[in-house]
Amino acid sequence: MNITYNEQTRVFKLDTAHTSYCIGIVDDDNFVGHIYYGRKLTGDDLAYLMRTTENPFVPSQNNRDRTSFLDTFPMEYTGNDLGDYREGTLTVRTVGGHTAVALSYISHRIYDGKAPLKGLPATFGKDTECKTLELTCEDKVLQLQVILSYSIFEDSDAIARSVKIVNNAQDPIYLTKVLTACIDMDNEDYEMITLHGSWARERAIQTRTVMKGKQSVSSVRGESSHQEHPFMAWKKSTTTEECGDIYAMSFVYSGNFLAQIEANQFGSMRAMMGIHPHNFCWKLEAGESFQAPEVICVYSAEGIGGMTRCFHDLYRNHLIRGEYKDKKRPILINNWEATYFDFNTEKLLGIARQASELGIEMLVMDDGWFGHRNDDNTSLGDWQVNENKINGGLKYLVDEVNKLGMKFGIWFEPEMISPDSDLYRAHPDWAIAVPGRTGSLARNQYVLDLTRREVIDYVYDMVATILHSANIEYVKWDMNRQLSDVGSYGLPADRQGELYHRQVLAVYELQDRLTKEFPHLLLENCSGGGARFDAGMLYYSPQIWCSDDTDAVERLSIQAGTAMVYPLSAMGAHVSDCPNHAIGRVTPFETRGYVALAGTFGYELDVTKIPEEDRNMIPRQVAMYHKYNDLVRTGDYYRIAHYADNHYYDCYEVVAKDKSEALVTYIQVLNRPNYHSRRIHIPGLDPEQTYVIANAEDWPEIKQTEYKGDTLHYAGINIPPLWGDFKGRLMHLAAK
Repeated sequence: MNITYNEQTRVFKLDTAHTSYCIGIVDDDNFVGHIYYGRKLTGDDLAYLMRTTENPFVPSQNNRDRTSFLDTFPMEYTGNDLGDYREGTLTVRTVGGHTAVALSYISHRIYDGKAPLKGLPATFGKDTECKTLELTCEDKVLQLQVILSYSIFEDSDAIARSVKIVNNAQDPIYLTKVLTACIDMDNEDYEMITLHGSWARERAIQTRTVMKGKQSVSSVRGESSHQEHPFMAWKKSTTTEECGDIYAMSFVYSGNFLAQIEANQFGSMRAMMGIHPHNFCWKLEAGESFQAPEVICVYSAEGIGGMTRCFHDLYRNHLIRGEYKDKKRPILINNWEATYFDFNTEKLLGIARQASELGIEMLVMDDGWFGHRNDDNTSLGDWQVNENKINGGLKYLVDEVNKLGMKFGIWFEPEMISPDSDLYRAHPDWAIAVPGRTGSLARNQYVLDLTRREVIDYVYDMVATILHSANIEYVKWDMNRQLSDVGSYGLPADRQGELYHRQVLAVYELQDRLTKEFPHLLLENCSGGGARFDAGMLYYSPQIWCSDDTDAVERLSIQAGTAMVYPLSAMGAHVSDCPNHAIGRVTPFETRGYVALAGTFGYELDVTKIPEEDRNMIPRQVAMYHKYNDLVRTGDYYRIAHYADNHYYDCYEVVAKDKSEALVTYIQVLNRPNYHSRRIHIPGLDPEQTYVIANAEDWPEIKQTEYKGDTLHYAGINIPPLWGDFKGRLMHLAAK
């Protein structure tokens, strides 16, 4: 890990263990150019790669073709409206109505450590673990300063990028677009990987060829969304899971975003990521600054899997915080699919009594415990216990659950308000709305305007009061609708364009306050399932509910897409009842357990009503979780086969960091007749070590139980056909 600056060549070089990232300063105007990102290099004499000695040359030599230079130069961070006709990263509007902005390097700073981003989630590390480059640029005409920050890590090949804008002028300036990261590079026939979906089918993997023009994914829904995801990668067509070049960006943010690749006439491309400029306009007063969220950049020569493991390690070690950062999570049972709104104290205690006998460690009370909420039409905002349901009060219920040896958790949706609520009747102006227009309801609810200080404080006090009232050790924080009718009664006309971003900042503030006042609390974020499963949320909660679809087969695709970026320890995954409540499919209880093991693990059912055969399987699943979770939570993830690609089976592996053991999960989705065994290749092991199938009793069809690591990787192992559809097994490999 090192950052250097060569004063003769004017080249900055950032070196991680296996990669180099190079930036150059050129010409009298001090243009900041992107030179190189890829495998680690020994030298830094790379300025020639910016093609400044080719036509149209630099402006000091050929100012008559300045626009031609600007339209081809590989910008590190781009301005607007002055000759670079590719889409830029920064746009402004002055009080005079002008939009032009151009940046020139003026100074830099290299230091140990990494500064936090005020009010925003961001990666972190000690001074011995990180190193940071700050490039300070300016537009002299606007008196606007732009500070580009790059942080590298001793134990990671990732680069964390952020941007800070400072207004040094006497007049305000309006920021109409502030993206965080830009990489200009040659397009070597790349393919773009993105994650798409909808409610109950989040983060499906999609690959497409990078074509001329713009290809993007985005959200303007006020959250990262079910539909698109704040991540993109681009790879060579020959890149596989195990080898080949791949680049990626992941946004540490939970609101509107834009991730885009633009391929142009010269065979080059520009990759960009940041806050979506849709309806964004931030008034930056004289002397004020604006901090853009962080983007994580990754390059790997070890294929998609190498990229994935880089993200996993970075987020586990340098983003997730708190008591549960490196800790096994309690096995919980949530009453939502068990009871929906139809529950009371005795029904919950009945579930808890049975669950505790089976080894389940926490009861979570979901929606319906407050106000007069017997369906999803009322009471959001009225966070007072409904003692007609919770007979004897919340503390009595929690105490009784604790007497069973179980922890207790509770569901909130703090960002929302129902029209039928005491809060709305008292403060209708506290809902996000456009004056004079009929509000667009979703799930019969509005969104609270968290840009207003009085609303933030009121919401926080109500949630904190409930948490102080009893021994509550877990909170599920939900958000079940996206933003619309975007207007605030609390913001002046020239700041209405700040609402989307201020709303996200307020959510971060609320969760930051919550985790500081209740440091032992396990917080799990949720948004109609997985609509806000992003790196920003991971900074506040070590786990996020992956999807409302808990069907084991659907979860194979959902979890594969999620695991492309996020560690398994972050994925909320439960065993639910069948027929599945989202899709109606019936899968074996055993298989549901294997699939849920690839996440936080828990149950979403009424344990008192399921078949006895399934109930009797729970202690075995609980033991399986305790046996393997340390490995699943901390190990290296390998995607061996993907059901969405082959339509027959799914297979993934987690390998211990020291290569001492591995857990392979094999799910046969569809069986077929007259078919021999299926060969799978198991990567990531020590090639010279001998491994035994430690659970050979689960694989009676396999007679040979000892293999060399390189044999399992390159020659593979034959998996026998399993009888029936939706069957699964685990293979535990242990070094001999």
